[in-house]
Amino acid sequence: MIYFDNASTTAVLPDVAQEMYRGMLEYTGNPSSLHELGFKSEQALNKSREQVARAMGVNAKNLYFTSGGTEANNTAVIGTALAYKSRGMRVITQVTEHPSVTDSFRHLEALGFDVVYLPVDANGHIDIEELSDSVNEKTTLVSVMYVNNETGAMQDIDAVIRAAKAKSPNCKVHCDCVQAFCKHKLPAKADLISVSSHKTGGPKGVGALYIADGARVESLHFGGSQEKGLRPGTENLTGIMGFGLAAQISSQDLEQKAENVLKVKNTLLSLTSLLPDVYLNGALDSPYILNLSFTGVRGEVLLHALEADGIYTATSSACSARLKNKLKIVDLLNEGRGESALRMSFNSQNTPEEAEAVCKAILKHVPILRKFQPR
Repeated sequence: MIYFDNASTTAVLPDVAQEMYRGMLEYTGNPSSLHELGFKSEQALNKSREQVARAMGVNAKNLYFTSGGTEANNTAVIGTALAYKSRGMRVITQVTEHPSVTDSFRHLEALGFDVVYLPVDANGHIDIEELSDSVNEKTTLVSVMYVNNETGAMQDIDAVIRAAKAKSPNCKVHCDCVQAFCKHKLPAKADLISVSSHKTGGPKGVGALYIADGARVESLHFGGSQEKGLRPGTENLTGIMGFGLAAQISSQDLEQKAENVLKVKNTLLSLTSLLPDVYLNGALDSPYILNLSFTGVRGEVLLHALEADGIYTATSSACSARLKNKLKIVDLLNEGRGESALRMSFNSQNTPEEAEAVCKAILKHVPILRKFQPR
């Protein structure tokens, strides 16, 4: 099996699975309970918070656990906008955000907020000057993701922060770093940062939101004091323990891992010269994601042809792949290529040899599929 769908989810690391198993057996108490078993579980919770915070490069006291990246994004966007509603109603994002962000902004729009959706160029980048022109004194939130989940395009978050705060000093900047966490160094000056466990070799159903000192976020949930009241409900301690260890392991040797993964990506990129009518979608920013369009072939058909060979890829974000009438990010960048797009995403365990095998399979399937599918 060759797994090139790591942007959707990653396999749980063996050590992480063992840690979670140990957690289920040894940490039976509720972290909020006052007895010894509760205190022991609370210590494990705090240790995991320190591990994730260290991997992010932030202070653990500013980190809140969630059920995943989607909840972290929802809370950051909606919670911040509501918290600063009295200051202003303008909020800004970009059109190629993850659905958990764009849908949150649509919800704000329905509540009467003035929402600006910034366009992107053919490489998937926003124009910083256009962002600056969109910010006014009533702007309270700007949300721009670091690494795009479908194309790997990376935004200059430091420039985003400078532009936003130059026009509106009290504006808060949120950054969806789900695809960047444990792959790239995170933007230290963002006010809010969302990350997820299952993109880093950890379990599904766990994420975290960093909230900088001085930033206010209104809770979207009610019924408890856990996570300082921001995210009430008994913590998923076993999942959080797995998240902590996965973050600790996966955050090591980022530069070396990126160099190794780049070899995998470059091997697959050779398909643009080995086959006619194969196009790159987005920029060559992150080594971890490659999106190619094989015109004349539906991406979904090619995906299943590769699956028959034991090769697993994707056509778009798993969170939105089943939505009807979805306007794909690829079509926003290059009109008409979305139907023929194939996303391949990698982790540090993937090898150039695997990439060569995938190239061989694609070179076999695409000419055949093109014969049976009208251009």
